[in-house]
Amino acid sequence: MTTADWDPEAYQRFRGLRLRPALELLAQVRDLPEGPIVDMGCGAGAVAEALSTRYPTRELFGVDNSGTMLDEADATGLYDRLTRDDATDWTPGYTPALIFSNALANWLPDHAGLFAHWAAMLPERGALAVQMPRQYDEPSHKLLRDLAEDMFPDRFDFADWAPPVAPPQDYAAMLDPLGDVRAWETTYVQDLAPVAGSHPVRQFTRSTVMRPFVAEMTETEAARYNSAYDALLARHYPARENGNVHFPFKRVFFVLTKHQQT
Repeated sequence: MTTADWDPEAYQRFRGLRLRPALELLAQVRDLPEGPIVDMGCGAGAVAEALSTRYPTRELFGVDNSGTMLDEADATGLYDRLTRDDATDWTPGYTPALIFSNALANWLPDHAGLFAHWAAMLPERGALAVQMPRQYDEPSHKLLRDLAEDMFPDRFDFADWAPPVAPPQDYAAMLDPLGDVRAWETTYVQDLAPVAGSHPVRQFTRSTVMRPFVAEMTETEAARYNSAYDALLARHYPARENGNVHFPFKRVFFVLTKHQQT
């Protein structure tokens, strides 16, 4: 599936909900060696203020592969350097003290290779802090696959599909040879307000996981798909008396502190 460039305005509608996991990840980062902070997959700069507040004397570098998002990040005025680059083969030319990745790696393949590559850029006691959604078997995400396959079988086939994010214990085992690993999972029960013309959960997913599906459809097809998705979401995430819905959302976290190099 192909994707268009990210839409910062749509993504940031839920900036507060998406920022909380990043803050909780950042709280688990220990003392760091000298060096800059890297916001890997910085997007529009949602976590820039938190990172610069936590580390006010360090340089803050942002890396993203979207020019649109980097323009938004630049407008914050909080980054010392912004680089358009692919995270999978990123080679910085400097030694970061912390690589902070909030909701990026779930879009990337080969996590064992990816995280080993990032960790190789760190000095002794440097840290890799990662947060990823792990919502793929929940209705909000599974319905997208099921509907797409049912409505457009010529374009969507998930017979060999596997979730891109593993349970936290898998990352603990994967990264254990590289240093001290703390890994955990949290389910956030998010309270989503009603939205005119859409189920609230669709408004949450439309700027992220839903995008690659809709990119393969015409405008008319997307309208039918959205309508069917809304109807099913209403069954799984029913509105309460005030119109709001409770939306449980799983996220995986880990912080790797690199071993002394020998």
